[in-house]
Amino acid sequence: MTLLLIIDFLGTIAFSVSGALTAMKKRLDPFGILIIAFVTAVGGGTLRDLLLGAHITWMRDLTFVYVIGVATLLAIIFRKKLGYVRRSLFLFDTIGIALYTVLGVEKGIAADLPPIICVALGTMTACFGGVIRDILCNEIPVIFRKNIYATACILGGVSYFILQKTPFSTEVIVVIAGSVVISIRLLAVTFNLSLPSVYGKDNEIETQKRIENANKE
Repeated sequence: MTLLLIIDFLGTIAFSVSGALTAMKKRLDPFGILIIAFVTAVGGGTLRDLLLGAHITWMRDLTFVYVIGVATLLAIIFRKKLGYVRRSLFLFDTIGIALYTVLGVEKGIAADLPPIICVALGTMTACFGGVIRDILCNEIPVIFRKNIYATACILGGVSYFILQKTPFSTEVIVVIAGSVVISIRLLAVTFNLSLPSVYGKDNEIETQKRIENANKE
């Protein structure tokens, strides 16, 4: 089993659990939970493969479908063991975007694309599944809020190419680049860091309240 395949499976598991947790937070039925978990796990990879003109991975290898099904089932069974849903959702979502960012960059490099396109491809791979998940669950996608989300993926992708100038092996570069994404996301949440707002302070507060109210529904 290659490194890329391992990353793909781990990312699929992380996003499957992330999607399942979001669906359970919205009180969806088992079928709804499975659908949300599925689109969260394969959304970004499907977009990536379409843009690359490649075969869609999960349609060629049904192992991914089985992995999503098992991960979703385990998330449902052990939902009480996962602790606070919000904290668990953040954890699995963060791991997922880190793994998929690296995977998307690697796929772009394999297709001989320019570095900036590889970084964009990694960011789309990491974020698009979450966008579909949030839209289907009637939430404003995280990537469109002030949260440091796509920015973490971009910086992780850039760090990948910077690290290629060092004598580090590919395996080490993958681990470090993924860790950059996770670290930036954790720091942003811990210290309440966000992108600057283009709105006034009052409008910003009002917008934040609307987002919070929408997420509670």
